[in-house]
Amino acid sequence: MRWFETPNYPFVATRKIGYMISGTLLVISIAALLFKGLSYGIDFKGGKELVVEFDTAVSVTEVRDILTPALGSQPEVKQFGLSRDLLVRTDSELEATELQNTILGTLATAFPGNNAVIIKTDDISPRFADDLKWGALNAILFSLVVIFLYILVRFKNWTYSLGTIAAITHDVIIILGVFVIFEGILPFSLDIDQNIIAAFLTIVGYSLNDTVVVFDRVREDSLIHKNDPIEVMVNRAMNSTLSRTVVTSLTTLFVVIVLFIFGGEVLKGLAFALIVGIVLGTYSTLYVACPMVVDLKKTKAS
Repeated sequence: MRWFETPNYPFVATRKIGYMISGTLLVISIAALLFKGLSYGIDFKGGKELVVEFDTAVSVTEVRDILTPALGSQPEVKQFGLSRDLLVRTDSELEATELQNTILGTLATAFPGNNAVIIKTDDISPRFADDLKWGALNAILFSLVVIFLYILVRFKNWTYSLGTIAAITHDVIIILGVFVIFEGILPFSLDIDQNIIAAFLTIVGYSLNDTVVVFDRVREDSLIHKNDPIEVMVNRAMNSTLSRTVVTSLTTLFVVIVLFIFGGEVLKGLAFALIVGIVLGTYSTLYVACPMVVDLKKTKAS
């Protein structure tokens, strides 16, 4: 860990390179969102859900793989209540009776001797899905407003608030772009559902925490070295907290990677979003939030 004994990396001096990288990623992400669009899960586009009861427990992954060709798209399959009960959610356009017959017929062929019955059926209406979509959007926007006000009150300077919001928005847009670009390429679902929204809110909190630590050090340093230029103080603050930033990011990343590997198919999208978010959150603190504060303060002073 000698890299962090007495670090003096020129983060602020190389900020324009960071701006170019971020700008390129943002353009690619926004273009992907505009021309290809997000792939929404059943939570956001509506569909049907059924609870299937087996005589004996079966593998969730196996049932998902078996039903995918029969339904024409990959359904969500989760454990539900007892170990032999599964919740199946699908956006198939089949009528309710035909859908039930298709599912039961496919499962009967795949699991002979293990009788399956459908004990519950519900529709997820498009209206409910639209309400959920707006609720998720409002949750993210509301969190950004609260964060802006929190940083403004804490540091009594709008440049810190703007730098923080820019970094968080940067992270969320690029992650959405990654989901759009790699949908259908990676061997797991990247549909936007409630789990992914939870991941986005978690990423917002993680990025905020990382940024606030550096800003706190900038404020402390400004009281000791009042005559130093802002770029010197910010760069010194980033280097003095670099060890904490990297260690926190790596330990969090290790846990999320374990979740990605062993958490099952249902959690792969969430874990993937967190992995990308942790990397981006660390990068945006060093090359978006803090450099923006430097440029905004210099512009304000001129």
